[in-house]
Amino acid sequence: MSWSERLKELGVELPGVAAPLAAYVPAVQSGKHVYTSGQLPFVEGVLAATGKVGAEISPEEAKGHARTAALNALAAVHALVGIDNVTRIVKVVGFVASAEGFTGQPAVVNGASELLGEVFGDAGVHARSAVGVAELPIGSPVEVELIVEVQ
Repeated sequence: MSWSERLKELGVELPGVAAPLAAYVPAVQSGKHVYTSGQLPFVEGVLAATGKVGAEISPEEAKGHARTAALNALAAVHALVGIDNVTRIVKVVGFVASAEGFTGQPAVVNGASELLGEVFGDAGVHARSAVGVAELPIGSPVEVELIVEVQ
């Protein structure tokens, strides 16, 4: 089964590629790897939420936003090389805008990791960093970037 067929089976539709907020492109390919720029949880061009996790945003909400950001990263990969050319997810980096004292970043970034596992199975098992930060662009609670190996 192809990855695009797997997405359909899961009832998951890749969104359009989010427009860059500054001077960069959504994804670049170097050799057999695609590197995405950090993706925010945009839904139809609108940031899904603003605020810090552990204050205005609950960890459960943030986990959903990490999933959305990962979908946006996959959309950038798809637009560049086609989702069916992915051979494995190599690394996920998740940034979480964290309220003081919030230390649940790994559980938040699981929203991205679990999605990738659902879609890619064993090829979705990846290395990962989950980093707490003071602020993210335009007040986003999460940002996700991917490194993906392709054919």
